[in-house]
Amino acid sequence: MRRKIFKHRLIVFVLAFMLPLSAFAQERTINGNITDAQTGETLIGVTVVIEGTTTGTTSDVEGNFSINAFGGQTLVFSYIGYNTESVVIDNQTIINLALTVSTESLDEVIVIGYGTTTKDDATGSVAVVNSDDFNIGAISSPQELVNGKISGVRIVNAGGAPGAKSTIRIRGGSSMSASNDPLIVIDGVPVDNDELSGMRNSLNTVNPDDIETFTVLKDASATAIYGSRASNGVILITTKKGKAGSPLSVSYNGNLSAGIRTSGVESLSADEFRTLIQERYEGQDNVLDLLGDASTDWQNEIYRTAIGHDHNLSVSGAAGELPYRASVGYTGQEGILKTSELQRVTGSINLNPSLLDDHLKVNVSLKGMNIHNRFGEEGSRPSAFEFDPTKPVTDDDPIFDRYGGYWTWINMADTTRNTLATTNPVAQLEQREDISTVNRVIGNVQLDYKFHFLPDLRLNVNLGMDYSKSEGEVNVSEQAAFMEDLSRGNGEARYYDQQKKNELIDVYLNYTKDLGDHSIGAMAGYSWQHFYRNNSDSALNAAGTVVIDPWNSFPTESYLVSFFGRLNYAFKDKYLLTFTLRNDHTSRFSPETRSGLFPSAAFAWDITDEEFMSNVGVVSNLKLRLGYGVTGQQAITDEDYPYLPKYTLSLNNAAYQFGTDYMLTYRPEGYDANIKWEETETYNIGLDYGFARNRILGSLEFYYRQTNDLINTIPVPAGSNLTNELLTNVGNLINQGVEFDITGKVISSSDLLWELGFNASYNRNEITKLTATDDPDYPGVYVGGIAGGVGNNVQIHTVGYPVHSFYVYEQVYNEEGMPIEGLYVDRNGDGQITIDDRRQYHDKDPAVYMGFSSNLMYKNFDFRFAGRINLGNYIYNNVDSRRALYSNLYVPSNYMTNVPTFIYNSGFTNPQYWSDYYVRDASFLRLDNISVGYTFNDLIGDSGNLRVYGSVQNVFVVTNYDGVDPEIENGIDNDLYPRPTTFMLGVSLDL
Repeated sequence: MRRKIFKHRLIVFVLAFMLPLSAFAQERTINGNITDAQTGETLIGVTVVIEGTTTGTTSDVEGNFSINAFGGQTLVFSYIGYNTESVVIDNQTIINLALTVSTESLDEVIVIGYGTTTKDDATGSVAVVNSDDFNIGAISSPQELVNGKISGVRIVNAGGAPGAKSTIRIRGGSSMSASNDPLIVIDGVPVDNDELSGMRNSLNTVNPDDIETFTVLKDASATAIYGSRASNGVILITTKKGKAGSPLSVSYNGNLSAGIRTSGVESLSADEFRTLIQERYEGQDNVLDLLGDASTDWQNEIYRTAIGHDHNLSVSGAAGELPYRASVGYTGQEGILKTSELQRVTGSINLNPSLLDDHLKVNVSLKGMNIHNRFGEEGSRPSAFEFDPTKPVTDDDPIFDRYGGYWTWINMADTTRNTLATTNPVAQLEQREDISTVNRVIGNVQLDYKFHFLPDLRLNVNLGMDYSKSEGEVNVSEQAAFMEDLSRGNGEARYYDQQKKNELIDVYLNYTKDLGDHSIGAMAGYSWQHFYRNNSDSALNAAGTVVIDPWNSFPTESYLVSFFGRLNYAFKDKYLLTFTLRNDHTSRFSPETRSGLFPSAAFAWDITDEEFMSNVGVVSNLKLRLGYGVTGQQAITDEDYPYLPKYTLSLNNAAYQFGTDYMLTYRPEGYDANIKWEETETYNIGLDYGFARNRILGSLEFYYRQTNDLINTIPVPAGSNLTNELLTNVGNLINQGVEFDITGKVISSSDLLWELGFNASYNRNEITKLTATDDPDYPGVYVGGIAGGVGNNVQIHTVGYPVHSFYVYEQVYNEEGMPIEGLYVDRNGDGQITIDDRRQYHDKDPAVYMGFSSNLMYKNFDFRFAGRINLGNYIYNNVDSRRALYSNLYVPSNYMTNVPTFIYNSGFTNPQYWSDYYVRDASFLRLDNISVGYTFNDLIGDSGNLRVYGSVQNVFVVTNYDGVDPEIENGIDNDLYPRPTTFMLGVSLDL
C-alpha cells in the first residue's frame, strides 16, 4: 500500500515539475521597446541577438523589436555608443530596456609624460593611434604604421630603400637650422635623435609588430614636462605587454612581398638618343663616331623586383602573478636598387607583475636588435639616367679587362679612364660592397610603489638604457674604374664603427586625492640622462698598401639633469586645470646659460556635464581645451659643446716648415660662449566633440607657436671675432595652424561595420627676425644646395617669408609658352639681371595636408584603405635643371651623356639653375595602402583565429608633378630612391 502511494506521489511530482519546464522551453515571440536611459528617446537600429546563435534583429524607427526565442535563452542588446546589456528570458513576452551611454572611449587610458591619464581627463593636445588602427602592409619602420593617421603630423620617408629613414614634423617644426625632430620615448626611455652609423633609420630598432600604441603630444601643455627636448613635439611608443590572469596566447604574423619600380627619370631611349645626336651633330664625325650599337635601358639594369618576407612570433599570458610577453621577429627585405637589402632580427620581453598586495607594480622591458644592411651605391641612380644608352653593360674588348670587363669611357691615348665622364652604373653597384652590422639594446625597469601608510602617494623609479654598437665596411674593387688612382693605388677598403650609450634615471612622486567635488594630483621628480658616443674610421687602398685616411677616433658625451613637476586639479570632473614646470640643466651650454625653465598651463571644460546640456541628446561629448607653454631646444648643432673654443685643421692641409719637417697648422673657429636654448611659446585652443552617442568623434584645434632666440649664422664685422660668420641666438620664427579630426561609424550591425576617418591640417610659418639689429640690406641665409656647379643654393631664409622659400629668377616666356633661355624679369628695374632680381617663390612644405582611411568589415571579411593629400607644396626639379640641357649630349672632353625627355619642353642648351621654371607644384593625392582579408574563427574548439590577407602599398599617386615623386622633404628633387609599389600576402594566427 505504501509503495502505491509513494509511486503515485512520485508521478504527480514529476508531472508537476515537467509542466513548467515544458512551458519554459516553448518558443515564443518576445516584443519590446528600447530607449536611451538618460533622455528617454527611442533608439533605432539596436542589435538584438540570441546569445550563442546568429539569430537576431534590430529595433525599428520607433525603437520596437520582435524576436522568437525560447525561455532560458539570453538576449544581447548592443548599440554603438552604449553599454551592451544581456537579459535572460524567463516567462516574459515583453522586454523593455533602457540602454546607458558608454564612456569607454573617454575612459581609455592614454600615456602622457611621466604617467597616464584618461581621454576624458586630458587637458593638452594628445593623439593616440593603437594597433587596431595601424596601417597594414610590408612595413619595416615603425613610423609607417601611423603615416596619415594624425592631424598636425607629417611623415615623409627618404625614399624606397628598405628601412629608409623618415622625417617627422609635428606642427611644422620650430627651428630654422637646429633639429626639428620630435623627441621619441620608447616605453619610458627618451632615445637619442641622432642617427646610428650603419643604419638608415634608428627607429628600425623596434619591431612594428611589437608596438601597441603611438601617442603624440602636440601642444606645449602636453610636451612641456619634457622641457628642453620638446619644442618639436613628443612621440611616446608603447609596446605590447601581458595581462594579469590571461591564459597562454601564441601569435604568429608573417608575410611575403614583392616590390616593383613604378617611377623613374624619363631619359631618351637608345634610338631617340641616336636620332637627336645625328640631328644636332650632323657632319661632325668626331661626335658621331662615339655612338655605339647597343640599346641599353640603364635604369632597368640597376633596378629589380624586390622580394621581402617578415615573420613575428610572440607568446603572452600570465605565469601565476607574473604577466609576460615575449617575441622574436625576422625581416628580410631587398631593395629595388640592386645590392641594397636589409636583414633584421629583433627580440623583446616585457614582464609586469604586481607585488606586495598590488602596492608595487613592476615593468621590465628589454628590446634587442641585430641588423645587417647592404647599401647600394647611391651614385648609380644618376649614372643610370645619364649614361649613354648606345653602350653595352660589358664588353669583351681586352681594353676593358682592367675594369672587370665593364664598358668604360677611356682616353684612347693611354687607355686610362676619362675621369670627367659618367661612370658605368652597373659597375658602381657590383664593384662596391657597402655593408654594416648594428646591434642595439633598449631596456628599462620601472617601479611604481603605492605607500602602505599613504595609498594616495606613489613613488616611481625608472632606470633605463639604450646601448648600440655598429660597424661597417666599404670595399671597392681594384678594377673599379670609378676609383682608379694611380698615385695611391686603386680601390678602397674603408672601415668605421660607432659606440653609443644613453643612460637614464627618473625618480618622481605622485599624489592623488579626491575630496568631494574636488580632485587633486601632484607630481614632482628628478631626471638624469647621460649621452656618450665614439665614432671611429680609417681607409686604405684596396691592396692595403697605402693609408688614405689614418685611424681617427672621436669620443664625446653630454649630460642632462632636470627637475620637474605637475599639478592637476578638477572640480566636479568638468573643470580641469593642469600646471607643469621643468628646469633643465645641460652640459651643452656654459654654466651661465645652461639652465632653462619651461612652464605650461592648461584648462579644460567638459561642457557635456553642464545642466544646460542635459536635454541636448545629439551631443554626447563636448570639451573645450586651452593651453599655453614654453618648451626648449638644445640640439642646435651636431656638437656637444658649441660654447667652447676649438681649433681645426687649416684648409688644404696648410703646413709650416720646421727644418726639414712640415707641421700641419690649426686655425681657431668662431664661437659664441653665451649660446643658449631656442625657446618656443605655444598657445593652443581645442574643442573635442562627439555626436550621436559618440558614433561621430573628433576635435578642432587652433595653435600659435613662436620660437625665440632662434639659432642663425649671422655676418660679423671684420676683426671683431675669429671668423666673418657666427652661430648665435638671434632669430624669431612663427608657426600657426588649424587641425581637424573626425572619425565615424557609418554602419554598425551584427554583420556589418563601416568606419571612416579623416583629418586635415593647415600650417604656415614665417621668419620674423634674423639679425641682432634690423638690416634692410641683409638678404637672409642661403640654403637648399643643388647638384650642378659649386655651392649653388636655390632656397633662402628671409624675414617675412617661410623657411626654405625658393629664391629664384622670374622666367620670361615666348608667345608659344616656351621659356626664353637666360631671359628673366628685371624686378628692381635697374636695367640688368643680378642676384637682387631673385624673388621668394613658393614653399617646399604643403599649406594643407590631409589623411583619410576606411575600415569595412562584413562578417569574417575585412577591407581597408588609407591615403593622404598634400596641397601647396612645391619642388625644385634639380634633375631637369642639371641634366635636361643640349650641352650635356656631347662633352668636348670626348664623351656623351643621356638627357631627360623634358629637354623637348625647355629647349635649354646651358644651365639655368635659378629659373623659377624648375619650381613646380607638387600637390598630390596618394593611396598609401589597401588590404582585404578573411578571418577563420574557432580553429581549435572554440578558440584560435587565422586571418589571411593581401595588401598593396603605395598603390597610386595623382599629381601634376613630372618628376620621380612629388613627396620630397627638402623640396629639391635630386635623384630620389624610387618608392616601390609593394604587393603582399600575409597570415596572422592567434592561438
